[in-house]
Amino acid sequence: MTLLQVFGTGPAASASPNLSSSDPAAIAATLAPMGIGFERWQVQGGLSPEADPAAILAVYATEIARVQAGGSYPTVDAIRLTPNHPDRQALRQKFLAEHTHSEDEVRFFVEGRGLFCLHIGDLVLQLLCEAGDWISVPAGTKHWFDMGPEPHFCALRFFDNPAGWVAEFTGDQIADHYPRLDDLGA
Repeated sequence: MTLLQVFGTGPAASASPNLSSSDPAAIAATLAPMGIGFERWQVQGGLSPEADPAAILAVYATEIARVQAGGSYPTVDAIRLTPNHPDRQALRQKFLAEHTHSEDEVRFFVEGRGLFCLHIGDLVLQLLCEAGDWISVPAGTKHWFDMGPEPHFCALRFFDNPAGWVAEFTGDQIADHYPRLDDLGA
């Protein structure tokens, strides 16, 4: 179940959320004033465990064309991480470090789940994304992502930069003070 939790920042602010909602309309309404897009889209059924990125992109060609018709995101790829991925621990640590991007971060989760954490002003917003969730985070927004110790997710990633995912790490250790994906339970 998709879940949004909103925390304050500062000492002991991460003890419990100020807001918690699993209602997609309430999530979208909470995020919109901060420039964050959130929608629920239809997934195309179970992907084969052997599906490579090209096959995943082919399954979602209609959704990709719809996003790219806006002209902002000419580059798309598919990322799929599973519990047996050989680099899962290193990738988790990299994504857990607070960072920004010089472009929007746009994702459509087609399988599994992951925790997007956004640091905006004096708030930390944690959005548990699951299959069917589409999120657009504006360029320059401080954030981190937790895929958990045994990741299971597949997401389409849309870019306006042909180089793909390029992060600028802030050096802030704020992610260490907030719940992780595994803290949210199964």
